[in-house]
Amino acid sequence: MATRNNTVEITEFIITGFNDLEHPKAVGIVILIIYSLILLGSTTNICIIVSDKRLHTPMYFFICNLAIVDMMYSSSASVTMLTILLVGVKTVSYKPCAAQMFLYHMGDFMEAGAIGLMAFDRLVAISNPLRYHSIITTNRILLLTITAWIISSSYVGFITGIVDGLPYCRPVIKYTFCDYPGLVRAACVNPDDYFVLTTVVAFFVIFVNFGFIVLSYLRIIWVVFKMSSDGRKQAFSTCFSHLIVVACYFVPKFVSIILTRVGFVLALSERNGLAIAATLGPSLVNPLIYCLRTKEIRIRVLRIFKSSVGVSDK
Repeated sequence: MATRNNTVEITEFIITGFNDLEHPKAVGIVILIIYSLILLGSTTNICIIVSDKRLHTPMYFFICNLAIVDMMYSSSASVTMLTILLVGVKTVSYKPCAAQMFLYHMGDFMEAGAIGLMAFDRLVAISNPLRYHSIITTNRILLLTITAWIISSSYVGFITGIVDGLPYCRPVIKYTFCDYPGLVRAACVNPDDYFVLTTVVAFFVIFVNFGFIVLSYLRIIWVVFKMSSDGRKQAFSTCFSHLIVVACYFVPKFVSIILTRVGFVLALSERNGLAIAATLGPSLVNPLIYCLRTKEIRIRVLRIFKSSVGVSDK
């Protein structure tokens, strides 16, 4: 590092968020198990849907999209954390750190976008079942999905450009992986000045999605009340999986915001723990939910399992 005018030319950062852990390898093994389950569940869903033409429908396309987002979101943080906890390497080069930050926030925003798209699909399926295939066409789902990715990548590219132009004073990130707050707080600037705009935009993008989901389910509830008992059961079964996914993503967001607003001060280790849970939790639950709750995927998984057991018995 070369020092110049109270700033330093950063070539690598030191991640110190796990410094206080008494058993880092044990924590690393737990994260490794969770991350492996995320990859296994997500790839299983994708492979089953891609290989079965009967599942080439909008709902399963959105499940595939969510699985891709889950793998990107969890990988962006897990690789760095596992390197620190299991390998003991606490440094990360500047460019990989910036790239990891990009993927992490991209995954965060796309998680909200993917869940919102799935809510739209459920809304049309239940409120306009006869027009479902004319409204949810292949071209429209591709357009909506690509638009969500473009919006997310544009915003995250914008904040990545911000941190890339900052003068840095210290090569230390006090969190458990590279993200926007960590990089801003390592710079020779007042971090509050760099959080106002990004917080407003993030709040708008994430919670506009949440507002749309709430309104969608209010409409769905209104329609379901008019159905027969059998129709209600089917509609509930269709939406229950998605509601779990919504809760797993948005509840940690609300908890963090509410705790901050009521003046509850979290220790750094507690904030890091909440960030890890908010990142890995949804990505773990999502593929498991769709493996267990979606009949077609569950049947295929059971067939694969029985086939593998039968082969091993021979």
